[in-house]
Amino acid sequence: MSVSNYLDTSPVIGDKTYLHPSCQVIGDVTIGENSSIWCNTVLRGDVNHIVIGRCSNVQDLSMGHVSHKTPEKPDGSPLIIGDYVTIGHSVILHGCTIGNECLIGMGSIIMDDVVIPDRVMVGAGSLISPGKTLEGGMLYMGRPAKAVRALTDEEIEYLRYSAEHYMRVKDNHLKSEAA
Repeated sequence: MSVSNYLDTSPVIGDKTYLHPSCQVIGDVTIGENSSIWCNTVLRGDVNHIVIGRCSNVQDLSMGHVSHKTPEKPDGSPLIIGDYVTIGHSVILHGCTIGNECLIGMGSIIMDDVVIPDRVMVGAGSLISPGKTLEGGMLYMGRPAKAVRALTDEEIEYLRYSAEHYMRVKDNHLKSEAA
């Protein structure tokens, strides 16, 4: 695992958080408690900040990055991920905001200034174009992604279940390392 500074900024890692030995966490990155960052994931907070909430997971081969601040855009585009979020394998997140209890399917790309509110599921392989604001409680799919339908009650429950499942898996890894 590589946790490294960028200039004078160091990552802040919450209690009971699991970082796989192959992940890279660089610079201005804050990861909340009980979260997990998996195999070969890169979180690069060099030109802006990354915040990952509590009980969230970023799965294998995913990449999180940001856009820098400019006079035209003084805040740039940080990467913000809420609580109980599942980011599937090989997802690219770039300067976007993801609310609580969301699932971003494998291989999806979420571009700058996208806002995904709470309880959204993005289907595998989807592309969310820059600047889009999605609607909560919906399933989005496609390239470019479009709202397909409202999530069922079972799917909404699954969003939380998915994050909690990864909490159990990361706890097993933490126990293995402590033994």
